[in-house]
Amino acid sequence: MKTEHVMTLEQAQGGFAPAAAPLAASAIITDEQGIHAGQTTIPSQGDALPAYVAKPADHNGPFPIVLVVQEIFGVHEHIQDLCRRLAKQGYLAIAPELYFRQGDANDYTDIGELFQQLVTKVPDRQVLSDLDHAAHWAIRHGGDAGKLAITGFCWGGRITWLYAAHNPQLKAAVAWYGKLVGEKTLNSPKHPVDVATHLSTPVLGLYGGQDSGIPLETVETMRQAIRAANAEAEIVVYPGVGHAFNADYRPSYNAEAAEDGWQRMLAWFAQHGVK
Repeated sequence: MKTEHVMTLEQAQGGFAPAAAPLAASAIITDEQGIHAGQTTIPSQGDALPAYVAKPADHNGPFPIVLVVQEIFGVHEHIQDLCRRLAKQGYLAIAPELYFRQGDANDYTDIGELFQQLVTKVPDRQVLSDLDHAAHWAIRHGGDAGKLAITGFCWGGRITWLYAAHNPQLKAAVAWYGKLVGEKTLNSPKHPVDVATHLSTPVLGLYGGQDSGIPLETVETMRQAIRAANAEAEIVVYPGVGHAFNADYRPSYNAEAAEDGWQRMLAWFAQHGVK
């Protein structure tokens, strides 16, 4: 684990994925005071899975666990910062590098190329298995097996829905602006709307009403699937807000929606016993 220090925005800038540029001045940088944070590796499917971990420093746990699933840009500074924020709330937060077998998001400067040449090559089944191994690692390193949650953003929002239908030990899930429907491929054979009947975990979805990549009709389709399945899930839509509204380092950031979503997430975790 890294030693504690206070990181400035200038120091953190190099930790953001190149394809996410330009960096907005609104970027939030959370220090490591009162927490332990840093890189680790996790045995997973015969490989050493890189991950970023943050947890409280004032005691040895057990801590409630939150799996943090990356955006399209990988586990860059923003995702690491979210882990630190969760650690300051008392959680053991872990963000595994879910692309690492296929490549490195830092090698791309264009979002379209990043998506086509890397992201589409990552199989969902590989991702879900890596998340299982990350959860098991967290339990062995100070996490509470009975208090496991997941949250994910953008690409990770979609994965969050899938994982909520995959792991029955999960207590709560919060999906931020994750795609709900889409083309089915060998690597992505199902989407959230297809697994609504298999949701075994309470899921909170947080979406922007003006997200050009996730039309409101697809949100309504997901709501209908949830109702038909009698699943324990809720979707909140923020009117007038676009995609990636929690990404404080991007122009898409909406501080009001982001803060409301963050508080809803923490309340959802607490409501379902992950605290």
